[in-house]
Amino acid sequence: MSHASYELKAVARERVGKGSSRELRRNGFIPAVIYGDKQAPISISINTNEITKRIHAGGFMTTVAIIDIDGQKISVLPKDYQLDVVRDFTMHVDFLRISADSKVTVEVPVHFINEEKSAIKTGAVLNIVRHEVELHCPASDIPEFLTVDLAGLKVGDSVHISAVKLPAGTSPVIADRDFTIATIVAPAGGMDESAADA
Repeated sequence: MSHASYELKAVARERVGKGSSRELRRNGFIPAVIYGDKQAPISISINTNEITKRIHAGGFMTTVAIIDIDGQKISVLPKDYQLDVVRDFTMHVDFLRISADSKVTVEVPVHFINEEKSAIKTGAVLNIVRHEVELHCPASDIPEFLTVDLAGLKVGDSVHISAVKLPAGTSPVIADRDFTIATIVAPAGGMDESAADA
């Protein structure tokens, strides 16, 4: 299941440069760029609070946004963003223009289920090798997350990408090997606090 897209209002920017970016930020906007799909990049400005809210809500990089520039609507996927770590607000966003049949590369988070039906219940530890998996998928159908079912796994078992059900049309970027997502390992030194917390 993928996130529903959302709409962002934007204004095309005539002036581009350090001075105008500073002025934008003072007024509660940030500079952003839409590029890709073999068209010239468009410089825009977006409301800072709107976009920061979206980033904090999660799923930002895997959710298609519809950017409305004075009535012209463009479907995009966030490709990169910069945060000001000190003041915790967004500095800049790059968007990739997508069409209905675009393929995109995104990192999708992995969720683990049925831990209580595996050796973890009796004190084994889930050693997560990949918290995210990079996938090629249709822009119109990006999975919100991948689900890994741990039911029945014993100490020493591993979960490989081949065991994960991927949505139709989606494939892992690493295609030449059946890479490991997680392993179930015996707790170091028996059941100590850290294993109980894990």
